[in-house]
Amino acid sequence: MSSTGLDRARAKMAEAGIDPVAIETFAHYYRLLEHGETGLIPESSIEPIDSESLSDVDVDAETASAALRTTAVIKLNGGLGTSMGMERAKSLLCVRKGMSFLDVIARQVLHLRREHDARLPLLFMNSFRTSTDTMDALARYADLPVDGLPLEFLQNREPKLLPKDLTPVVWGRDTDLEWCPPGHGDLYTALRGTGLLQTLIDQGYERVFVSNSDNLGAVPDASIAGWFAESGAPFAIEAVRRTPSDRKGGHFARRTSDGRIVLRETAQTSKQDRAALADLDRHRFCSTNNLWFDLRAMAEALDARHGILGLPLIRNVKTVDPADPSTPEVIQIETAMGAAIEVFEGARTIEVGRDRFVPVKTTNDLLVLRSDVYDVGNDFVLDPAAGVPFVDLDPEYYKLVPEFERRFPQGAPSLRAATSLKVSGDWTFGPKVKVVGDVTLESGAAERVPPGSVLEHD
Repeated sequence: MSSTGLDRARAKMAEAGIDPVAIETFAHYYRLLEHGETGLIPESSIEPIDSESLSDVDVDAETASAALRTTAVIKLNGGLGTSMGMERAKSLLCVRKGMSFLDVIARQVLHLRREHDARLPLLFMNSFRTSTDTMDALARYADLPVDGLPLEFLQNREPKLLPKDLTPVVWGRDTDLEWCPPGHGDLYTALRGTGLLQTLIDQGYERVFVSNSDNLGAVPDASIAGWFAESGAPFAIEAVRRTPSDRKGGHFARRTSDGRIVLRETAQTSKQDRAALADLDRHRFCSTNNLWFDLRAMAEALDARHGILGLPLIRNVKTVDPADPSTPEVIQIETAMGAAIEVFEGARTIEVGRDRFVPVKTTNDLLVLRSDVYDVGNDFVLDPAAGVPFVDLDPEYYKLVPEFERRFPQGAPSLRAATSLKVSGDWTFGPKVKVVGDVTLESGAAERVPPGSVLEHD
């Protein structure tokens, strides 16, 4: 049954022109799936880790600049933001007047090139759904591409599978929905398959900094580049202290069987271990998804494994159309790029400040980013001007970007003096609204916040 499913999946991928190594990688995880592999990491198999801190690192300016000169930057840019009601690249969202995520990223890199006299190539790993929009948006930056390197490479894609027999789903209404990305762990397969991994090595680059395009705090920092170069580590991930908002997320741990650092995601945690997952005193560090790796070490690891790095399987259950829960259930085979930390002997974590971890996963995050909580200087780095407030907008009215923007037609309120903003019901905000302290708005009917209002805890 399942061997037929794999044969069909292989044929479908080959017909679509998918890279042969990507097909073999998919087949590797397919076999794990059909043999009942869950990818779960039991609490009994791990122990907590500690992490060195960037605040304790002393890297001189020339060492830092020299390291940045042999660094390349990759931004993961395959997401559409479907959970926020988007149908284009999420990085096209406006974060400041006239500037999208892509604009800020491009300008951050261009500034760093001038500051450190570095080539600092910027490459986007796009999906087949985000490539055109992204490249059109970046066309305005004529000096962004670096000679001999592309501005983008494409993430691979694979078939979604029906749970009953693991055969590829057929969805005539929209055949694009038959496909899914293999998770950001595909980064390594795509770099090798496109030849980019070897090209970067041949051009004299020594390391890569990778981060998500929706995290504008993830600037290619010269001090971290210098620390990583001096450490001799083959692989490292920037970590942050977990907060109550991270209780349901993944964390770092150390595998007791071999001492390797592992990254345990929520999907890899059994129900009986969820309490341990949420224990912030036991597991204190989570991943920013900002990672650094040595190019030669990565090439050697992939060569030794015939192109398959062997990351832990993530079995992700979704619906064919992620925007329509009534469509059939499917399984997506995924891997996480941060999980590669367990592949490398001597891999490290380094604790950084929350200013390097500003992901936008919901419109709650987007409101904070668009507000005055962050200043953006001439280096286009986000500088938190105040503590980041907790924002909780009623998902019935604010979850989707078009609905969210309708309710903030004149822009975000001032949140610099806020500690929390909770909105229940349908509220439309006028211009120049200021939130102070802890504020909760509740209403059973549509309401307006008048222009210039100062909202305070009452």
